[in-house]
Amino acid sequence: CKCNCIAFIFLSLGTGSNILSALQDLFWLLKSKVEKQLQIISVLQWVLTFLIMGIACTLILMYILCTDCWAIAALYLAWLVFDWNTPKKGGRRSQWVRNWTIWRYFRDYFPIRLVKTHNLLTTRNYIFGYHPHGIMGLGAFCNFSTEATGVSQKFPGIRPYLATLAGNFRMPILRDYLMSGGICPVNRDSIDYILSKNGNGNAIIIVVGGAAESLNCTPGKNSVTLKNRKGFVKLALRHGADLVPVYSFGENEVYKQVIFEEDSWGRWVQKKFQKHIGFAPCIFHGRGLFSSNTWGLLPYSKPITTVVGEPITIPKIDNPSQKDVDFYHSIYVDSLIKLFDKYKSKFGLPETEVLEVN
Repeated sequence: CKCNCIAFIFLSLGTGSNILSALQDLFWLLKSKVEKQLQIISVLQWVLTFLIMGIACTLILMYILCTDCWAIAALYLAWLVFDWNTPKKGGRRSQWVRNWTIWRYFRDYFPIRLVKTHNLLTTRNYIFGYHPHGIMGLGAFCNFSTEATGVSQKFPGIRPYLATLAGNFRMPILRDYLMSGGICPVNRDSIDYILSKNGNGNAIIIVVGGAAESLNCTPGKNSVTLKNRKGFVKLALRHGADLVPVYSFGENEVYKQVIFEEDSWGRWVQKKFQKHIGFAPCIFHGRGLFSSNTWGLLPYSKPITTVVGEPITIPKIDNPSQKDVDFYHSIYVDSLIKLFDKYKSKFGLPETEVLEVN
């Protein structure tokens, strides 16, 4: 009876080669599911870091101060005072953190790609203008604050510094986490230090449109806030740093948000926050944690392709005039539009698509 059962099982499964094939299919299916879950976890941890890590770490530190472990919090606060100006002096990057495996899962979730169009000289410094902002600047983070897309291999000898809100570096723990990825404050002191006292081969990535641009990002729309954003050009002139236009196709596709009209109460509130705090609160949603058909904080898995354009040679002018700034700003805008037009059809946009510059 037992032999008959074994024979029946083998007859049902077929030959040995069929059994092996079935087991291989099962293995790859399980591996694919595990990788997908790891991708979701990697993106979720970053979204939560972006939204709540600073506040959460501050509250935890305050709580620890009120417990028997207060000495630990006191030691960290003493270190914080001592280390306060480090973000303004190039930070404290960690190649180990930048190479974490979790960032490769983060990259593959969308997926995110970095496209190089020209070589960058290690004898020069650069300011990359990143467009568009999107809701969270996912492409900017993955490409320039991690090694997931191979930025150091594609641009050997170039040290990228992604610039973000200076307020983030006043948050305990979060500041150290950001610095480990090569992220710096987007303020004059920090940028001046990197471009003048940190040697050559530095590239500061500035999301030029900032919070104002994030208020208008929505799937299917390619627009940048740039016409009156000229401070980064003035910085480039003062330091003789070449300008590099960067456009990230798909950055606006990963979240959906409620767009308020210019004269509405919602836009008024957003602008007040932007003016006094530095960021604008957006009402947005992505997909749910367990299903892409529900709403949640996870971004939609849409491809993001970041194209780094041709550098614009900038002369060093200690005190650039407004005429100088306007001239090189117009060259930059034209270069960005040409970059967009050249690559738009390669990444899913129709030839008739026009980049809107506001």
